[in-house]
Amino acid sequence: MKDLLREIGGLFGEGRFVLGIDGLSRSGKTTFVDELSRYLNKESRQYYIFHLDDLIVERNRRYDTGFAEWYEYFHLQWDVEWLSEHFFRRLRGNEQLTLPIYQNHSDAHENRTIQLPKEGLIIIEGVFLQRKEWKGFFDRVVYLDCPRATRFERESFETKQNVLKFENRYWKAEEYYENRYKPAETADIVINSKDGRVYTL
Repeated sequence: MKDLLREIGGLFGEGRFVLGIDGLSRSGKTTFVDELSRYLNKESRQYYIFHLDDLIVERNRRYDTGFAEWYEYFHLQWDVEWLSEHFFRRLRGNEQLTLPIYQNHSDAHENRTIQLPKEGLIIIEGVFLQRKEWKGFFDRVVYLDCPRATRFERESFETKQNVLKFENRYWKAEEYYENRYKPAETADIVINSKDGRVYTL
């Protein structure tokens, strides 16, 4: 982790450093961020972690909309423009953010005010971070690259029973993202999260 942070560069300068942890579903993003958090705590570094899945919209805005399932997942799972203006664009200059945090059990949002560190690392973990609307807000992006077969094996037994949902919703959206945005080629740092190898681009 220390070597990786050295590769990121600029991390320990003045102000905030916005780091994206990109990767497709089950590529190891949460595990990576947990390890990064432990390292930053050990080094007494200031940071805050945002999980993009906390900022999704209600189910009726992302399911059964009349669009193809993959389109719903890529384009409608988040309010992309709202997040651009009210989240990403405010990460550097605002001392605090009030965000609608999604509550899965109630399919509703709860406003939460978050105090940002004056200096330090702002970590954003999520899928599709290198889409055109968001890419420019990051100082660096780490992409966790992992084969689909490996990622699918990491799903629970119950989840794997609904293969059609993966074929129609998740995998088609992932293919669209990979083909259009080529995240493994455009990220600043690529980690093969199957074997742990690190590539700096």
